[in-house]
Amino acid sequence: MDLTIRTSTDADFDAEEWLHGVARGFLLAPRMSDAEVADRLARPDPGRLRGAFAEGRYVATYRSFDQRLTVPGGTDVPAHAVTGVSVHPGHRRRGLLTRMMTADLAEAKDGGEMLSTLIAAEDGIYGRFGYGPANASASYTVEGAEAALPSNWTLPEADGTVEFFVDGSLVRSAGPELFERFRLLQPGAVDRPAHWWGVVTGKIASNPAWQEPFYVVHRDPEGTLQGMAAFTTDQRWDRGVPDGTATVHWFVAATTTAERALWRSLLSVDWVRRVKADRLAPDTLLPELLPHPRAARVTAVNDFLWIRPLDVPAMLRSRGYAVEGELVLEVADPLGFAAGRFLLTAGPDGAECGPTAREADLTLDAAALGTLYLGDRPASRLLALGRLAEGTPGAARRADLLLSTPRRAWTPDIF
Repeated sequence: MDLTIRTSTDADFDAEEWLHGVARGFLLAPRMSDAEVADRLARPDPGRLRGAFAEGRYVATYRSFDQRLTVPGGTDVPAHAVTGVSVHPGHRRRGLLTRMMTADLAEAKDGGEMLSTLIAAEDGIYGRFGYGPANASASYTVEGAEAALPSNWTLPEADGTVEFFVDGSLVRSAGPELFERFRLLQPGAVDRPAHWWGVVTGKIASNPAWQEPFYVVHRDPEGTLQGMAAFTTDQRWDRGVPDGTATVHWFVAATTTAERALWRSLLSVDWVRRVKADRLAPDTLLPELLPHPRAARVTAVNDFLWIRPLDVPAMLRSRGYAVEGELVLEVADPLGFAAGRFLLTAGPDGAECGPTAREADLTLDAAALGTLYLGDRPASRLLALGRLAEGTPGAARRADLLLSTPRRAWTPDIF
């Protein structure tokens, strides 16, 4: 079989056929809809596309693009994001993903990228390429009757105001600025391209199944927008009694006051007996806002953002540290991109990191370093799991203190 890897810079690369290959690879449809193809082709920066081409179609797909990632300390760093990865049935176990990913990562390394990110649909694939799970997301269902919400659960005046049923045009115009304020406070958050706001408000009709949601916003006492969410309801009744479910599709709050206010308001909507939400922060305030926190049932907790180190000194210099400390890391990397021994000297005023001949305090592979980077998983846990080794007794605990963050890393977006 004549099979070649083509990239979007090749003269014979067919971007539309590549999109149909993505639709087949993810079992969405034999062909992507004309509206979605038009939307994807119209985006100003489609990124770097790769595909395995055989018998007139793409049988494997891969895309990378430029991204901004918030890391501990409120720093906004460039990232090399990977998405659209598929290998069709009948063409697996032939090394197609290995060929595409290793070539792309090598180009990223040569281009000066410090790290790569992805969201793994299947968690058994990416560890061998040096990616490690760096944070998690949680899904909740809250049963109103079990929560015992007070009937007079009103918002304190000092918390500002909540407005329901705002128009999508307000979401499109004010949402990006609000999200950027939130994003720079939230380790693990990534930038949202401008078209995201058009898609989720129906301005860009790329999804035929899109249903216009209800939008709710929170403003502080000065009138500044501090929070926003979108939800739909199913309008169910049970023997003449409302039994509706509100499904929260996305939620953003730039302050904890806004987070509290939005959840209290969403849980107080008439005709709604339960609230469901996916992909929330793993330490969301939601359960403990309730009189009975057990009413917020966890329906899933899964890994979410995965990180692959490419330039270890640049990575470690770029994030913030709450305490002073030193750490020597011996990083193993079968692909060679992040391998070496590095001395990190860090504190609240900044960090330095570079190669060293000193004995290693911790020895780990690139995937484990990716897991540690955002501070969501402690080094002592990876030590207990056998994913790293101590060269100096107590080094894992020292790493815990050095890398810790006040709130857990969270990535609200799928990409």
